[in-house]
Amino acid sequence: MKAKYIIMFMFVIGLSSCTIVEYQRNTSTHQATQLETREFQTRMFDTNNTKLIMKAMVNVLQDDNYIITNAVTDLGVIMAKKEVDLGKSQKNVNNDNDFWIAFFDALNKKGTQKPQQERVFQKTKVVEVSINVTDYGRQSKVRANFQAKILDNKGDVVEVYPVQDGKFYQDFFAKVDKAIFLQKQGL
Repeated sequence: MKAKYIIMFMFVIGLSSCTIVEYQRNTSTHQATQLETREFQTRMFDTNNTKLIMKAMVNVLQDDNYIITNAVTDLGVIMAKKEVDLGKSQKNVNNDNDFWIAFFDALNKKGTQKPQQERVFQKTKVVEVSINVTDYGRQSKVRANFQAKILDNKGDVVEVYPVQDGKFYQDFFAKVDKAIFLQKQGL
């Protein structure tokens, strides 16, 4: 009888340990906290000349094909956006399928006289950025916040999401570092 209870006890412990391992595996996808997000969106620069930093930021954004939509030097705010046409790459990917789509559309028209529905596909990606430059003693604190929007061929929003890739921000701020150096050198 004792052997039965010991075996059941071991089975329950073994089963619960599998559950714990499974729980740990599922929680490995870490959702960044607000503080962690702010950390990779923010960079300190060794100058308190906000005008110089803002000018460097504008240069970096324009080099990356952003259009400056608003800039207020007194507040240290820059807003910009960039549009990328996804329609061209979408058509290139689907060129092989265009024949078959037209073929089945033609069959559908012969079989029934339903009105043809226009294909909906992702057409444009709009990346927007807002930047805040603040004096912080002898330094300046810069926070950049990028957001992406996917629009379909009808102009409707398909998806909106914040850019939360630390490497993306690291690369952006590396460009800003170089631009500040060039700005200080008068180049």
